[in-house]
Amino acid sequence: MTSLDKPTEDAQQDSRAVTEAALFEAFGGVRGMVETVVPGLLFVTIFTINKDLHSAAIAALATSVLLVVVRLVMKDTVKHAFSGVFGVAFGVVFAMMTGNAKDFYLPGMLYTLSLALAYIITTLAGVPLIGLMLGPVFKENLSWRTRNPGRKKAYTKASWAWGLILLAKCAVLFPLYWWADTTQFGWVLIALKIPPFLLAVWLTWVFLAKAPPPIDVFAEMEAEEKAEKERKAALAQERGETTPTSHRREA
Repeated sequence: MTSLDKPTEDAQQDSRAVTEAALFEAFGGVRGMVETVVPGLLFVTIFTINKDLHSAAIAALATSVLLVVVRLVMKDTVKHAFSGVFGVAFGVVFAMMTGNAKDFYLPGMLYTLSLALAYIITTLAGVPLIGLMLGPVFKENLSWRTRNPGRKKAYTKASWAWGLILLAKCAVLFPLYWWADTTQFGWVLIALKIPPFLLAVWLTWVFLAKAPPPIDVFAEMEAEEKAEKERKAALAQERGETTPTSHRREA
């Protein structure tokens, strides 16, 4: 390995580390996945045991709220836990209104389908959704659209991956929603919670790790502001030096 190779490898490793950290931040990491799975797992477990919709729904909702409270006490970010609470609450409302325990999962399934379509439609429109989501995390905002074609290509591939994986998940779940009983459907849905998500996150990491590094637009703005301040300071200093000289010539 030559001395010229090492900085390139270090830069690639740094880029991959930044990508991993950003993906964990954006998607909630291991804790976010646990918070996504636990309420639904508790619901299907209780319903499997006693076939009581009300107790299963209340337990799932109470657990979601408890997870938010724990994050608040620990002064941690609550966006993923809050999204879990809203998802569970909608599921409880649907199930209670219809009296069908399978409807507890319906809002989440509709959301998954909508998200899959959003990934595909925005990608076809040239503004891949994953880029809109991760751009601020990488401090590049929308610079990848016009200034970094390599990253736009990576975001396009990642958005296709997310859209197709989520569509495949829906293709499994929606027929089961009509044909399977509540217990079977619930366990299949729980089993499909994490693996498709992990596959999509892994593919996103693969695509972005090979892409050019992001353009830090915030650093650029700070540099421009600093340069402008220095320019104004230089002008003020120049004016301060020329004014006394002109007075001395008049005297």
